[in-house]
Amino acid sequence: MNRRTFLTTTTATAALTLTGCNESNRQAIDYSKHPKAHDKEMKHVNINRNKKTIIKLATSWPAHFPIMGTGVEKFAQRVKDVSGGSLEIKLYPKNVLVPALAVFDAASSGQIDAFHSGPYYWKGKNSAFSLYSGIPFGFTAEEINSWMLYGGGLDLWREQYAKYNLHPFLGGNTNIQMGGWFRKPINSLDDMQGLKMRIPGLGGEVFAKMGVNPILLPAGEIYTSLERGVIDATEWVGPALDIKMGFYKVAPYYYSGWHEPGSILELTFNKHSFSKLAFEHQSIIEVCSSEMNANMTYEFHAENIVALQKLNSLGVKLLQFPQEVTDAGKTALKEVVTQLGDKNPDFKTVYASIDKHLKLSKEWSDVSTRYFLNER
Repeated sequence: MNRRTFLTTTTATAALTLTGCNESNRQAIDYSKHPKAHDKEMKHVNINRNKKTIIKLATSWPAHFPIMGTGVEKFAQRVKDVSGGSLEIKLYPKNVLVPALAVFDAASSGQIDAFHSGPYYWKGKNSAFSLYSGIPFGFTAEEINSWMLYGGGLDLWREQYAKYNLHPFLGGNTNIQMGGWFRKPINSLDDMQGLKMRIPGLGGEVFAKMGVNPILLPAGEIYTSLERGVIDATEWVGPALDIKMGFYKVAPYYYSGWHEPGSILELTFNKHSFSKLAFEHQSIIEVCSSEMNANMTYEFHAENIVALQKLNSLGVKLLQFPQEVTDAGKTALKEVVTQLGDKNPDFKTVYASIDKHLKLSKEWSDVSTRYFLNER
């Protein structure tokens, strides 16, 4: 075959091949012949460029409240930026649209689209909900996130919240919390008897077994109640937020804690409202909430280590509970878990999942983190 004939034949063959490929590709994306594939693909298409969706989100925190409040504000701005302005979250701080501890019911009923708060506030709805915040002597922030994301925790949480028409996301973590501020020092277990203390969740249940009278108060009422003697003690979070609350002025005894070693905060949506959002908007919320969850955890740590130095300069007495108090806390936890599990199958199921993950995590921590911290 001469050169001219070879080139002509090769060109013709290539043209036929390309034509065949193009025809094949054209048929492969002929969605009239594949309606289901078309529907699936359309869910991933940006269809909101010229539309705007507004979400009403209420929080349990005052406006611009450090870390927790500002963290949600950053989340809202992030969602707006990433969506190109097509998704806007309108924030309502506590008591602006609904009371601080009424956000769960408001979102469940559809009065608002979403809220930011803490799962342990809703233990009256279902005792299992307190477990999603964490447990005394339990998960650190790293451990509870691993359980939530890779140990089945998030699936259980969403399954149980769905009964209330709610769909939760991880919305931050306070990191390890301090044991609280006390007007008088705790020298023995006897000093806990009859003590009126602001403490929520499973920690409150445990302290109740130890003789404490647990009281649930929103942030804005704690200082005044402590100052007037309505309560004798309060736990809040850690040095960064506690110092801003001014607790050291009226309750100078500050204790290290074990009741909330890594407490989850929640970003929870009305399930129906969330399901109506476009796929891209759902994805943006998922990604931005994950970012908020991480950032808030790290910000708490960064702010706490600085605030601790300020507390030291103010002469705050940093103390640890007597061993008999801690031992009583461990005993009380076992009693609380058994009693709540017997009363509520949901609680029993969730705790079993936590216990399994925590036992494995303890084994790993003992040969890794605990060893390192002791040597450091």
